[in-house]
Amino acid sequence: MGKIFITGGSGLIGSIVNKKLSKNHEIINLDLYESNINSTKTIIGDMNNFEDVLSGSKGCSAIIHLGAVIEVNTSWELVLKNNFESTRNAYESARLNNIDKVIFASSNHAVGLFENDSPYKDIVKGNYDGLDPQNIPIIDHNVPIRPDSYYGISKAYGESLGRYYYEKFNIQSINLRIGTVQKIDTPKNSVRHFATWLAHDDIAQLVEKSIDNKLGFEIFYGVSNNKWRFWDIKNAYNKIGYEPTENAENYRK
Repeated sequence: MGKIFITGGSGLIGSIVNKKLSKNHEIINLDLYESNINSTKTIIGDMNNFEDVLSGSKGCSAIIHLGAVIEVNTSWELVLKNNFESTRNAYESARLNNIDKVIFASSNHAVGLFENDSPYKDIVKGNYDGLDPQNIPIIDHNVPIRPDSYYGISKAYGESLGRYYYEKFNIQSINLRIGTVQKIDTPKNSVRHFATWLAHDDIAQLVEKSIDNKLGFEIFYGVSNNKWRFWDIKNAYNKIGYEPTENAENYRK
């Protein structure tokens, strides 16, 4: 039972992950406001303040870096302040505190411009005519980065930083290219979500299995087993046994 430090743990994904991990781990949450999970200890602090991250993560066995501005169209100034510096703070704190694993909340937006191409541009619009869901070219961890925004660039940067800290300091770096997580746990808000949805139970499973397995530098896609999914889940299955249980198609009416 290790102690885990989470940045941004009071947000949507943080609350989902906290609830799952707190059953078997002691959780230390760093955020600007309290977590709604009673079993989680929250330090009121700022992920952009290096000393807050360094002191808060001392004695932990892993860092889960969820904290960020998450709006895709966020300005460069806010992305630079909140996403670049905070990610470096997480990795540098891991190095100085001898923490050997960082799980980084990357994003599908690090490769978002693939959705300008066929067949993805049709799938996200719900134009399925002539498409076979069993023969969609899958976007996997080997594709080049194609960020679609400053936000996506910040996530690609985080992955690069993780590669550096893994190869230079042997800190395990697990980068989760997270799909669409909704507060109300269904994919119904957008036709795109029938391809990109990530259910609460599935993100919790993905993070927990990333914690529980010894890894190196990895990129896993956070997506449920949706009929029209075009992101890879095979790599995560092979490396950590990730088996998403939800399929967005079951919610289509």
